[in-house]
Amino acid sequence: MFSPVLAELIEAFGQLPSVGPKTAQRFAFYLLKQPQEATDRLATALKEAKAQMKACSQCHHWSSQDPCELCQNPKRNPQLLCVVEGPQDVYALERTHQFSGRYHVLGGLLSPLDGIGPSQLNVQTLLHRLPTQPAERAAMEVILALPPSTEGDTTSLYLHGVLQPLGVQVSRIAYGLPVGGDLDYADQLTLSRALEGRRLL
Repeated sequence: MFSPVLAELIEAFGQLPSVGPKTAQRFAFYLLKQPQEATDRLATALKEAKAQMKACSQCHHWSSQDPCELCQNPKRNPQLLCVVEGPQDVYALERTHQFSGRYHVLGGLLSPLDGIGPSQLNVQTLLHRLPTQPAERAAMEVILALPPSTEGDTTSLYLHGVLQPLGVQVSRIAYGLPVGGDLDYADQLTLSRALEGRRLL
């Protein structure tokens, strides 16, 4: 039905998350109608992003710099540390303009059934970011901005059990998010209220 080249393009788009066969076809046909400059720009952007973007050695957020722009920003409050599941959640929270601290990307959530334990997540680097002095730890707040799902709740409880004995104040964003929802799909107002209504665990 399709030429091999077009079929390959459709199949490539079909590998993207939440893209079904019909959407993949629409993407392919749309791109084929665009000028060569537009498709060249897209191809170049993909290649450069793949070649240059890497995880920040401090927070694990994606960036072309190391440390990333957020970790290097002196205006960010180092006593506020927001823990999120993935880099997409950093972008979602930054859109609210309500958080002025720093981030830590776990790189996933605890899921024993899938074989994902603490060693598969960026937990150790989180602990290394805590101050060494007890007084400095007591002045620090770690905000758990994890999705209200079974995995998110399990991860939050685990991190609370690890962090609280170290003298760190631990809070979790309020449940302004739907159960099973992702931060990346929440609107700005919902995320703002969730941040403002966070509570201690």
